[in-house]
Amino acid sequence: MLQLPLSDELKKELIFIVDDDTAILHLMQQTLQKEGFSNIKTIKNSNDVITEFIKQRPSLILLDINMPGMNGFDVVESLKQLEQTSLPPIVFLTGDKSNDQRVKAFESGVLDFIGKPYNRLELLSRVKNLLALDIAHQELADRNLSLEKIVKKRTEELQKTQLLMVQKLGRAAEYRDNDTGTHILRMSYVSSLMAKHLNFTDSEVNNILYASPMHDVGKIAIPDHILMKPEKFNDAEWEIMKTHTTLGYELLKGDSPLLMLASEIALSHHERWDGTGYPNGLEGEAIPVSCRIVAIADVFDALVSDRPYKEAWAVTDACDYINEQSGKQFDPKVVDKFNILLPEILRIRNDFQDEVA
Repeated sequence: MLQLPLSDELKKELIFIVDDDTAILHLMQQTLQKEGFSNIKTIKNSNDVITEFIKQRPSLILLDINMPGMNGFDVVESLKQLEQTSLPPIVFLTGDKSNDQRVKAFESGVLDFIGKPYNRLELLSRVKNLLALDIAHQELADRNLSLEKIVKKRTEELQKTQLLMVQKLGRAAEYRDNDTGTHILRMSYVSSLMAKHLNFTDSEVNNILYASPMHDVGKIAIPDHILMKPEKFNDAEWEIMKTHTTLGYELLKGDSPLLMLASEIALSHHERWDGTGYPNGLEGEAIPVSCRIVAIADVFDALVSDRPYKEAWAVTDACDYINEQSGKQFDPKVVDKFNILLPEILRIRNDFQDEVA
């Protein structure tokens, strides 16, 4: 029979031979070594397979079925429990040629059989083909990993670009509003703090930190004579002012998690728990939880801060207002979390003090 040449790469691949029969172990090892395979590990005790596998993953396992202690099926199941990306090809060594045994083996993940007593050429053909298969599989896995890294890098670059965009929009909104930059910092950090303690994932907490400063970005499109008006709005002006929510949503909406969250907050941060908010009159749980969080963070910091049209409230008075509005303007569960986190919220406030003119 014509044999394909054995490549240097295949010669170096690690092969496990597992059999409780010492004579078969040595005979198979000698057969493979004469063919040029140089990296062979013989294992007589099947209980040692897992330990050796953990030390170094082989490219092929020739495994006897009937052994004392762990049989071949037990070994395969134990290997599956390891946190490996994939198992190497496994070939059962057996004199049992029954169909039931073969079906059970294939169902367990075994790729092939070599009968006992084995045929030399059959053994060598099986080994060469399955080693080549494992090498191809590993190369494919490496290429996939490389592609995943490229995709991850491109995704990170896109996310940075989107973050830069929303930050620039946020700064533009600050220039046209009475809110200070430190107010935006405080309310965003308070929002992320409450999100963390309301069981948001790490990525969601990070997104709300960067998305919440965009809550009033729609004010960019509100006319100056309304936005800068020091007196109370008339009905027509108030209707125009309320459109900053829908305008902000249109500016920010996109496909990424950051943009989707930013547009969600811009649209619904003025909704009220009792359904009397705007723009859509959402009520209770229908209001996205991100917006319920930002509403409290934004209102509390605005209350305890000086504005051209008002003096800062005392912290106790602002807290009383937040609690009085529980179940009305604000989500009671988020209010409860606000009360628990108040010491940390005040530390954030202390870290980002307004600059004195």
